[in-house]
Amino acid sequence: MTAPRPTVRTALACGAALLAAPLAGCGAILEDNPAPAGADGGTGAPAVAVRATDDACELSSTELDSGITTFSITNDGSVVNEVYVYAPAQSADGGFTRIVTEKENIGPGTAYDLTVDLTAGDYEVACKPGMVGEGIRTPVTVTGEDASLTAQEQAAVDAYRAYAQARADETVPLVAALRDAVAAGDVEAAKALYAPSRVPWESIEPVAESFGDLDPRIDAREADLAAGEAFTGWHRLEKALWTGEDLASVVPVADQLLADVGELAQRTPNAALTPASIGNGAKELLDEVATGKVTGEEEAFSHTDLVDFEANVDGAGAALDVLRPLVEANDPELLPELDARFADVRAALEPYRDPAAPGGYVSYDTVGEDQRRELARVVDGLSEPLSRLAAAAAGSGSGA
Repeated sequence: MTAPRPTVRTALACGAALLAAPLAGCGAILEDNPAPAGADGGTGAPAVAVRATDDACELSSTELDSGITTFSITNDGSVVNEVYVYAPAQSADGGFTRIVTEKENIGPGTAYDLTVDLTAGDYEVACKPGMVGEGIRTPVTVTGEDASLTAQEQAAVDAYRAYAQARADETVPLVAALRDAVAAGDVEAAKALYAPSRVPWESIEPVAESFGDLDPRIDAREADLAAGEAFTGWHRLEKALWTGEDLASVVPVADQLLADVGELAQRTPNAALTPASIGNGAKELLDEVATGKVTGEEEAFSHTDLVDFEANVDGAGAALDVLRPLVEANDPELLPELDARFADVRAALEPYRDPAAPGGYVSYDTVGEDQRRELARVVDGLSEPLSRLAAAAAGSGSGA
């Protein structure tokens, strides 16, 4: 498989953290949701302690009951780590490549609680020291009768699936227009279409991550790639457009991108969704802001990072909206905090709006270091309460 975002994230994690607090150590800053191993994430669910080091991935249990489980992760290594829960791919020969949930950028000496709804079956938990490669993998078996969703939980899942489907469908004609401009050799038209074509995708990217290699085919950056891996997708087109390449050479890339976003739209109805996974997806979108947009590394050539930034925040907000009734029932005190922090982030973006620019924001290379540091500060303010959304949506003994 192609590991999502494998190479650059270690540097980005420290970069984003240093923007937020340049005098602190990177490991301390990355502790966005410290929790002792064995905590239950507020769900009352059984917890599995995960000890990640530079060369090991130790689980306190590999035989689990179906339902809500909290993985209490501690990074006892010397480098930034990440933890993934993988399920078998939808294809028979795809291996364990479907991402059920993930947590990136776990700094040395820090801890994080990851709440997930596991149905009966086989899984793999992977720790990725340095956030590279396939990871150190541990097989996990989940047994028991899968609990059905309550009516309220099913309503949240249905609402989010409809949202994700609408955004996936919206992506296809936008990419088709981009593809046509590239094929026509119209550089200026393609540049104008590039950022807007990414907006729906950036609001639902965690859905695509559940489809194995679809996400990296569509959205991998050049620095993400291992030796021999093909550079495809939006960022390959971005590089060609902003470095003056002959667009004829990337018409096949544009054709493949159009096919891939079409596949995304076709596969979205089958995406495995639960209230917990929707909550985790919202946090993953905010992690995209912290590790790519705030640092300026996501759109290295076009500098349209703020367009992606807003789309990630809007996608996280959409997830909160569908989960709001569940959170109101399970953890009502969390909602005012989340609403206030979302408002802070959106207010911080306002000074950078430019209706004349593609996507409606100024070029990110015009945003100074002090301004980026302030953006990082408000993102950090939202990150901590948003990390509790999955557990609040799952509730206690809800069968989510």
